[in-house]
Amino acid sequence: MAQLYFYYSSMNAGKSTALLQSAYNYQERGMNPFILSAALDDRYGTGKVTSRIGLAADAQLFNGTDNLYSILKIKHEDTHIDCILIDESQFLTREQVKQLTQVVDHLNIPILCYGIRTDFRGELFPGSQYLLAWADKLIELKTVCHCGRKATMVVRTDAHGNVIKDGEQVVIGGNDRYQSLCRRHFSEIMWGN
Repeated sequence: MAQLYFYYSSMNAGKSTALLQSAYNYQERGMNPFILSAALDDRYGTGKVTSRIGLAADAQLFNGTDNLYSILKIKHEDTHIDCILIDESQFLTREQVKQLTQVVDHLNIPILCYGIRTDFRGELFPGSQYLLAWADKLIELKTVCHCGRKATMVVRTDAHGNVIKDGEQVVIGGNDRYQSLCRRHFSEIMWGN
C-alpha cells in the first residue's frame, strides 16, 4: 500500500541529494520515478533538481495553482509512475498536499516529499504544515549548527552577513542567504534570549 512520506530538515541537510538517490534507486531497478519541483526555485536552472554536491535530474515544475492530482493522474495513465518525488515541498499549498494524499490513497502511488520545515522566522511553511499533519511517515534529515548541535532552524542574511528578522516568507537562496542553526543560537539571534 502506498504512503505519503515527508523528509524534512533545515537548510543543507542533503534533501535534494536524498531525493536524487531515491530516483536513482528506482531507475536502477527498471522502475519509473516522476520528479516534481517548485517553479519558483530556479537557482540551478529551470526544470531541474540539483544538489549542492553536483547531482542533478530533470523535474516537472509545479506552482501554487496547479492541481497535482489531475496532473499526476494524467501522467500515470500516459506512462506508469512507480513513485513520485517532490523537491522544495514546503512550497506546496494546503490544497496540493490534500491532492497528494488522494494520489496516494486512490492511485496507490507512493510520494516522497522533501522540504524545509520552518522559515527564517521559525514559522512553518504551508506545505510543511500540512505534510506534518497528513503524511503517513515523517523522517527528519539532520544537519549541524556551527556549535555542533543539531540544526533545526534557519536564519536569513543579507549580502553582508547581517541577520534579517522581517520580510517576505519566501526569498530563494542557498548558503549566500541562509544559515542553519540550532534552536539555542536561533533564539539568541532572533529573540535575544
